[in-house]
Amino acid sequence: MAEETNRNQQPQQDVSEQHKIRLEKLQAMQAEGADPFTITKYDVTHHSSEVKENFEELEGATVTVAGRMMSKRVMGKASFCNIKDLKGNIQSYVARDSVGEEPYKAFKKFDIGDIIGIKGEVFKTKTGEISVHASEITLLSKSLQVLPEKFHGLTNTDMRYRQRYVDLIMNDDVKQTFIRRSKIISAIRSYLDSQGFMEVETPMLVPNAGGAAARPFETHFNALDLDIKLRISLELYLKRLIVGGMERVYEIGRVFRNEGVDTRHNPEFTLMELYQAYTDYHGMMDLTENLYRYVAQQVLGTTVINYNGVEMDLGKPFERITMVDAVKKYSGVDFNEIKTLEEARAAAKEHNIEFEPRHKKGDILSLFFEEYAEKHLVQPTFVTDHPIEISPLTKKKPDNPEYVERFEFFMNGWEMANAYSELNDPVDQRERFKAQEEQLAAGDEEANTTDEDFLYALELGMPPTGGIGFGIDRMVMLLTDSPAIRDVLLFPTMKPLD
Repeated sequence: MAEETNRNQQPQQDVSEQHKIRLEKLQAMQAEGADPFTITKYDVTHHSSEVKENFEELEGATVTVAGRMMSKRVMGKASFCNIKDLKGNIQSYVARDSVGEEPYKAFKKFDIGDIIGIKGEVFKTKTGEISVHASEITLLSKSLQVLPEKFHGLTNTDMRYRQRYVDLIMNDDVKQTFIRRSKIISAIRSYLDSQGFMEVETPMLVPNAGGAAARPFETHFNALDLDIKLRISLELYLKRLIVGGMERVYEIGRVFRNEGVDTRHNPEFTLMELYQAYTDYHGMMDLTENLYRYVAQQVLGTTVINYNGVEMDLGKPFERITMVDAVKKYSGVDFNEIKTLEEARAAAKEHNIEFEPRHKKGDILSLFFEEYAEKHLVQPTFVTDHPIEISPLTKKKPDNPEYVERFEFFMNGWEMANAYSELNDPVDQRERFKAQEEQLAAGDEEANTTDEDFLYALELGMPPTGGIGFGIDRMVMLLTDSPAIRDVLLFPTMKPLD
């Protein structure tokens, strides 16, 4: 029997030697006028899954399929191969009498990983496997590299992220994650479009990176001899559009933050922000609840999510709790009873909360929340009414100006979204920017700087507005049961190999 080769059973040759052999095969084909790289088009009529799902209609019909050859079993005058396409894989029966002697001879020299096209009749083998009986077989692209032997079993996940294209070839579940990611974003767009929102695009290169507490990446624009930054948020330009009369806008795009990498952070990630005139943060809560339910139902067919063995129910009303009440519930410290910065610092020391000299009472409340409360917020929860010190772009609560009309949405102990009743008072906004500048001078590299053009826009007048930012990658992680953000980014940021 001729040599049998598949992805789990490769010839025990040195990879570089196999590369050399494949290159020689290509050169021989080119010398014979059969260069596969001269083929520019191949008419595919069906994907593998379509053939299998519609077998009763297609049995005996002629189809053309194409994909990467993942296995080949040569048996004299007839052979079997299996090709993988976007939607699955399908077997083909390749017989010399059907395809011709010379094409069959050429087929026997094909390698695992080659991209081929097959035309033939749909039939079912004696073992019941739906297959294509090839009448024509075409080499569409020559693979010069050898596919990994057991890519899925590799413990070196680093290489899977670096060579995502190989990961996608070898692991169907990885491909399905990114197909689902696309469906999630499509469902988000569908919902927002149905609510009268308009999708827009705003600059990525900006003179002033504001709208979030994060350190920006900096670069230089040679043509204008101008130092500029990559955006850390979408907020300030989208608010300008609200000023311009575009009442409901959203953007889904990459933002860039010069920070570390861990299971939930990547320096470039996908953010969605939306702004709606004439509503507030309560309106944003309702929108968030409805959006999450809609997306889960559209993509998963259910509102119940299972992440790492933990069940979360988007079908039930989302819990709503103030930050002060959450800290009291999980730490026992009631910030309603803490009146001064000195009392807040004393409480922090008592509970081993580390703080910096620049931190005010509201900052310490936030530190308590991060330490004691976040990890408990597994079911969908809105945490509302943040301290003003950590919310420079948010309206104050009229009855308690130490706090603002803001919420963060949590699931699985993660912050999933951040929303405000947007500050539209230009005088107050200038004072907030001034406070941020002071924090920057005190060593806070994530503090905002004053944006004069944005202040001018506010002085023209911005209506009462609700706004929210969603972390798309974390949403995808939850809806695909993916353990790390790198698992939902096609090409995550990686340190270069030495």
